[in-house]
Amino acid sequence: MAVENINKFPSFIYGTAWKEDATAELVEKAVSTGFSAIDTANQPRHYQEHLVGEALLRLASKGIKREGLFLQSKFTPANGHDQRIPYDPTENLTTQVKQSFESTLKNLHTDHLDSYLLHGPYTQPGLGDEDWEVWSAIEELYKAGKTRFIGISNVNIVQLQLLTEKAEIKPMVVQNRCFANQGWDSEIRGFCKTNQIAYEGFSLLTANPFVIQSPEVRSIARELGRTPEQVVFCFAMQAGMIPITGTTNDQHMKEDLQAVDFELKDDDVQLIEAITG
Repeated sequence: MAVENINKFPSFIYGTAWKEDATAELVEKAVSTGFSAIDTANQPRHYQEHLVGEALLRLASKGIKREGLFLQSKFTPANGHDQRIPYDPTENLTTQVKQSFESTLKNLHTDHLDSYLLHGPYTQPGLGDEDWEVWSAIEELYKAGKTRFIGISNVNIVQLQLLTEKAEIKPMVVQNRCFANQGWDSEIRGFCKTNQIAYEGFSLLTANPFVIQSPEVRSIARELGRTPEQVVFCFAMQAGMIPITGTTNDQHMKEDLQAVDFELKDDDVQLIEAITG
């Protein structure tokens, strides 16, 4: 199944991992600044999803309604949690997915999601029975109209190929940490492009500080009157990614969004693509 409305994906996503008690304030600030897409997960160890929901209630009171926002969350396997597991881990995996999803809807005060991801496969390097059972449960949520897109995070090329070849409903979204010294995940990005899968890249700045510091990127930034960080985000978009930023700084939020306001020359995109350390 191709993603026919892939163009309905946002160009930039605000990520809410590791925000702790500041989550609600930062989400409200990000949306007020101009972000329309929010990424979270029902994983209390790293995300405070209920505080994302609190921000959404505050935003709704200001006239920013659910319909104008793109909400993405994830099902996290039990081994990705601390003691705060938002479902009954003694139940079968299908039930775990259902319980986690219903908890997410409650957290976010909504009756549907725009995108729902498996936070990471259970098995390496391929896919095991647990992965297929969980994916089947996620497919059922899609079939029921409870989420517009389904996908997977923290996935390797073997797993993604298997899922795309054998799943009844193929993944529509991939979300991966993107390392410049590993080619900016080029193999998976290429596969996503060929198969009409949206590719979301996270840790674009934090995983690649040497890129921001590189003379090449700093030179491009100076020439364009932009920041090196804006250049990296602009590069990501032109390379076919939907970048995720988790900045907590007001000014950086504004600057990040301005990465859509300019273009890099093809030579500059290729130059940044080739920076490996």
